[in-house]
Amino acid sequence: MALAKFAEIKQYILARIESGEWQENDRVPSENQLTEMFNCSRMTARRALTELVESGVLTRTQGLGTFVAGLKSQSSLLNIRNIADEIKERGHGYSVKQIELRKVNATAAIAIALGLQEGNEVFYSVLVHCEQGQPLQLEERFVNPSLIPLYLEQDFSQQTPHEYLSQIAPLTEARHTVEAVMANSQIKQYLQVDATEPCLKIIRRTWSRKGVVSFARLIHPGSKFRLGGHLTFKR
Repeated sequence: MALAKFAEIKQYILARIESGEWQENDRVPSENQLTEMFNCSRMTARRALTELVESGVLTRTQGLGTFVAGLKSQSSLLNIRNIADEIKERGHGYSVKQIELRKVNATAAIAIALGLQEGNEVFYSVLVHCEQGQPLQLEERFVNPSLIPLYLEQDFSQQTPHEYLSQIAPLTEARHTVEAVMANSQIKQYLQVDATEPCLKIIRRTWSRKGVVSFARLIHPGSKFRLGGHLTFKR
């Protein structure tokens, strides 16, 4: 029931923003108000608001409340681009190795990332994207099956997950975190690096208008990759 209420609250807020009833900088109902309106726990209301804050739909000011964020543009450190296109634009050959493509049960962390319940089945893929035959990116992706039901039927040697997801559920929101990591046994195996190689890990969550589409971990050898750019979403 908590998940249903959580989704209901998010949809209620999004519907009023998309209809224009709530404008930029308008205050939205508080956790206590949402708890009464939807007959749910305060934790459920808080989770719904927090998710919308994290995705850039709402903004929170301590002591004042939660407000509709400025939705005309959203900037990001990263460009959301298809890695195959990036490689081809450099005039290099692109190839991919599909390691895994199957159903898994969501851990607590993955369930939270996708807005699901722990233990729910989700779609899981592991791919290694290569430039000139050399591994450039290890992509581990969890996909919401209710939004992308045919994900496991795709041939990702012909089309990247990013390209496919962009067609089926066009991107409206994205959130990234970036960190440096050292290569563990899995990274060493798939990216063909040694234990001393620093790697760049990008954690990416993407949304469509219907909800969270995917949660991905993208890992690159530090010696072969750099990031930068500017991203704007227009509403």
